[in-house]
Amino acid sequence: MIFSDKLQTVISQNQSLLFVGLDPNIEMMPARYESQNIIDGLWQWLQFIISETADFVCAYKPTLGFYEALGIPGLELLQKTLADIPHHIPIILDAKHSDLNTSTIFARTVFTEWQVDAITLTPYTGQDHVAPFLVYPDKAVFILCCTSNPGAEALQQYPTPESPLYLQVAKESRNWGTPEQLGLEVGTTNAEILSQIRAVAPERIIMARSVWGEGSNLNKILAAGLDHNRNGLLIPLPQDMLGAVNLSEEMQSLRAEINQMRTQVIQNDSNCAVWFSDVIVPNRHPYQDLILQLYDIGCIMFGNYVQASGATFPYYIDLRKIISNPQVFNQVLSGYEEILRDLHFDRLAGIPYGSLPTATGLSLRLHCPMIFPRKEVKAHGTRRLIEGNFYPGETVAIVDDILISGKSVMEGAEKLKSAGLNVHDIVVFIDHEQGVKERLSANGYRGHAVLKISEITNILHQCGKIDDEQFSALSEF
Repeated sequence: MIFSDKLQTVISQNQSLLFVGLDPNIEMMPARYESQNIIDGLWQWLQFIISETADFVCAYKPTLGFYEALGIPGLELLQKTLADIPHHIPIILDAKHSDLNTSTIFARTVFTEWQVDAITLTPYTGQDHVAPFLVYPDKAVFILCCTSNPGAEALQQYPTPESPLYLQVAKESRNWGTPEQLGLEVGTTNAEILSQIRAVAPERIIMARSVWGEGSNLNKILAAGLDHNRNGLLIPLPQDMLGAVNLSEEMQSLRAEINQMRTQVIQNDSNCAVWFSDVIVPNRHPYQDLILQLYDIGCIMFGNYVQASGATFPYYIDLRKIISNPQVFNQVLSGYEEILRDLHFDRLAGIPYGSLPTATGLSLRLHCPMIFPRKEVKAHGTRRLIEGNFYPGETVAIVDDILISGKSVMEGAEKLKSAGLNVHDIVVFIDHEQGVKERLSANGYRGHAVLKISEITNILHQCGKIDDEQFSALSEF
């Protein structure tokens, strides 16, 4: 079972967003365990914590540094502690690992020998450091995004408070791994910081830290940190609670309090709050959330971009990223499906290479066989122009990602027609407009699009994702 599924199963089973730190911190060890050997006392305390909380927790988080500080006995204590945790409860090893040179072997140790489910990493060495941990598909990493330590403020707010480093970490790390494999660790008492991070990482699991500090408001923390499904936020059990004799009772009470707050957030829910703040858009577009998600994960970018044709556009669409984001990919497929269900065809064809994953997904959804025209014919093997089985005289609906000039999709259609197939309908996700559908029609094809580029720019402008100057430049293009 992959980490995200394992986590969600326990959240549902225990009705809890609370995770518990399993840290052998000598300074916080209750007095009732101090009369024994230090390691024995710590072990009994950790056993007590696990037994008291296992029915009310969503994950355990042992901090590697506390065990390392105790030397060899500490690492042996870690192994005993990991073995004592019920197998169905996820383990997040708080390692803050940062060494690129040891990342491969350390990933193998923690995931295959220690059998932990996730690990915390520091982001400074970039994707190269994270990659060895992501080759384990059922495991996950949490990137240290923000810390509440006052001494780190000068770094975290660099270069400006409006564009701080922690937001750059959140944005950049979206390209390192899927939402199922890569989450964020956010230490803050400031709900506004958490809200900013959630806005740029709407589908990531956020492991919150330091939320019990002075000035913190848990209600606001929940409202800011929960995702659009009102999940995706892990809350730490307060450290000072771990020494309580009646730990089980106190945790049940806190769990009930948090669940009540979460219910209130759900009742007051507004989809807009997940994607942008303080903006209400009249006449909500049916694909508004999808457009905003595509923007957030970097599928829609604005600037001066040279297209394959050599022309320079003030935007760039890269739908290839959606294959690494199953939730968004699923919504994109639904948009295509809504159009295709009203069309008549015997087979689907994807245009290489960008639309092949989309065509495959639609083939599975619609229970319709798929073929595709090759971009180039191989000089060996069968030398087939079209891959897949078909019969001359059948009708094929073509699927592509974006219509800009229509040239590539019509070239693909001509290859299909040369094999005796009929092509009437071409379905894309985004229409560049500027007469491309008319060009298709002039060549005997019906063009269909889930979205127009003007719809996308209007929504992003209304929601504050692009400014007036950008919108004006796009409108004049």
